Amino acid sequence: MRRRRILTDEDRRLWASVARQAVPLKGHAHPELPEEPVKPGAGPEPKRQAGANGAAGPAPGLAARLDGHKAAQRQHTQHPIERPVRRKIAKGRIAIDARIDLHEMTQSAAHSALAGFLSQAQAMGLRHVLVITGRGMPGGSRGVLRRVVPQWFAGPAFRSLVSGFESAERHHGGDGALYVRVRRLGSSGR
Repeated sequence: MRRRRILTDEDRRLWASVARQAVPLKGHAHPELPEEPVKPGAGPEPKRQAGANGAAGPAPGLAARLDGHKAAQRQHTQHPIERPVRRKIAKGRIAIDARIDLHEMTQSAAHSALAGFLSQAQAMGLRHVLVITGRGMPGGSRGVLRRVVPQWFAGPAFRSLVSGFESAERHHGGDGALYVRVRRLGSSGR
């Protein structure tokens, strides 16, 4: 019988900070961060001003950082490609401006190639591109790039480049490819 490991507060804080970098599944929230222990010799906590409802808000410096972080997240939100636009891309009424094939690349090579490709597409003013990840081996693995590329798009490195993505239609690669809407240069919306 295995003993259940008991996590320390430091372990929980570390895990919560790592887990907050991932996009939670639908219906799940990020784990709560345990409070930092008070260090001996540290002065009393600064008083927080009560808001309109009488509840204390975050410390002023922290509030400014949180507001800046929320504004940065709002600035680069991703939305799925709208169904009519996706249909037009699939039928060829909206052109695929460029494509990149990541087959047989390592994750690090694919990440670098994809970042360069999307940066160049954005600089050239391209709007819709096709990213071919591959499906994986039949009867074998499901394809590492197929799984990680959508996670990359949600991360900070690609958030300023990608405004949305969807799985491609079968004739464009199906599950092994993605239609990607490139964010306009200097744009904070779609």
